Formats: sequence, structure tokens, C-alpha cells
Amino acid sequence: MPRKIAETAGSIALTILGLLLVTFVIGRVVPIDPVLAVIGENAAPGVYERTRIELGLDQPLYVQFGRFIVKAVTGDFGVSVLTARPVLDDLKRVFPATIELATLATLIGVLVGVPLGILAAVRHQSWIDHVARIVALIGHSVPVFWIGLMGLLIFYAQLGWVGGTGRQSVAFLDSVRERTGMILIDCLLDGDLDSFWDAWRHIVLPASVLGYFSLAYICRMTRSFMLEQLSKEYVTAARIKGLSEWHVVMRHAFRNIAVPLVTVIALSYGYLLEGAVLTETVFAWPGLGNYLTDSLLRSDMNGVLGGTILVGAIFIGLNLLSDLLYKLLDPRTR
Repeated sequence: MPRKIAETAGSIALTILGLLLVTFVIGRVVPIDPVLAVIGENAAPGVYERTRIELGLDQPLYVQFGRFIVKAVTGDFGVSVLTARPVLDDLKRVFPATIELATLATLIGVLVGVPLGILAAVRHQSWIDHVARIVALIGHSVPVFWIGLMGLLIFYAQLGWVGGTGRQSVAFLDSVRERTGMILIDCLLDGDLDSFWDAWRHIVLPASVLGYFSLAYICRMTRSFMLEQLSKEYVTAARIKGLSEWHVVMRHAFRNIAVPLVTVIALSYGYLLEGAVLTETVFAWPGLGNYLTDSLLRSDMNGVLGGTILVGAIFIGLNLLSDLLYKLLDPRTR
């Protein structure tokens, strides 16, 4: 066990080091001068050179990379040109909004996509299977921003069933004390049900749009995994023994697809957590994707690199969590 823990820790350390190296190279390769992003294009030459020295850009690349690693490990990603605040503070501010949106979207994708995929596989080549395949195909083919705009046009502008852009209406802004940064939870902690329902009306549409794309991916993969298992000999033997179809599907076939399905769900969640850029832009959602987009458009490389490292850390954490769940779901991996 100590050896396995050491191997896992070493693998994570090497992965993070590689992530920092790639992030550092990206920051030096992009055609953006970080000095000009700080002082502006009309600054005097003396100011430019002094700022360049203060930022450490006059040092050799290996020295810059060493300093970059030390600062990144301690959480120091520099100051954002966009907000004039430390990048870490900005990430703490915007990331809870993305967590809230991505978690709700993933729940929609799992609660609808997994049962629909199983049903499509069990009723292979039936009308249910065809409907599931069409739903998945549309989810992979139609641009997310178009569905978001159509959703706003129909459910907000025409029917008035949901709220508009942003996380809350103007009348409810700053009505609850921020504790977690996730507006729904903060409203419940304050006991403010009016603010909760207003926030719910604003999040339900973007979460449903993202949830639909998560649903399409999860449904397609669940159907594929289940079709493979239902064709195996152990399923035929279980049916010959007289077991009910429900018992065969859920107690035998589904248990064997649980492990790869965990990976699918974890990756889907990771892609949503990295920032659904188009969805957050369409709905003016103040999350990580919106922050990264604004930082890139304003040449704020500190913000872009800090967000990139956060995204990489998310995927490393989700992969580690998936490995741990494997051991719980499949005794053969222990």
C-alpha cells in the first residue's frame, strides 16, 4: 500500500509538473507582450524596461520557469490586468458559479441519459432506440450557442417561464450574504426563498442547455456499453436460468458497465467545469469560461494561465477520483 501511494503521488507530481511546463510555454509562445498588457502601448521606453525587469522577463527562461513553478505551487498566479486583483482571488470568485452550473447540468445528463441509454439498448432497434439515437445526434450536431439563443427567445422572451441572463434579477442582487459563492445554496442558508426561486429561474435554462449536451454524450456511451454486455454469454445464461429481464439488465449487465460509465461521467463533468465558454457567454453567466474569454480578449495572460492550471488540476483530480471509484465498483481492480 505505501508503494502504491508513493507511485500515485509521483504520477500526480509529474503530471502537474508537465502541466506547469506546458502552461509556461504557452505563455511565452503566444504573440502577446505581457509588459504592454500591463503598461499599455503608449508608455515610455524607460517604463517598459523597468516593468520588464520587475516582471522578471529579463532573466533566462529556466530561471523564469523556476520562479513560475514556485509561485504557482503557492497559488500565486500574478495580478490580473483585467480586474487589477490577484488571479487566485478572481478564480475563487468565478469558479463557484461554474461548479453550480456544471453540477446541475451533469445531474440532468446522468439522471436522464443513463436510463435512456439503458432503455435504448434493451429495446434495440425499437422506436425508443431510434428516439434516443436522434436525441444524441442532435445533441452532438447542433451548436450550443444556437440552442441557448433559441431557449432565451422561446422560454424567456415569449413564454416568460425562466429568468433572463445573469444569475439573478436586478431586484435581488446582493440580497443574500455570500458564503459558498453558489447562489442557490447561499439563498437556502439565508432562508431567502424569494431569492432562491429567482436564482433557480435564471439557472434552469443554461443548466438544461448544458445538461442536454451532457445527456447526449452519456446516453450514447451508456447505450454502446449496454449493447456490448447484453450480447455476452453470461447474459444469455442468466436469461436461460429464468431470471427476470430487470434482474438480468440491472444486476448483471449494468454492474459490468458501471466502471467505464464512471469515466464517461467524470470526463463529461470535467469538460463542463473547465468552463462552458459559449453557454456562459450567451447567458452572461459569471463563471470560469466567461472569465477566461474576457482575459484572452484583453491580453490578460495571468488570468488565462491561472485558469488553464485550474482546469488541468480539475482533470487530474477527476481522474484520481475515477480510479478510486473503480476499486469500489469492481472488486477485480483491488
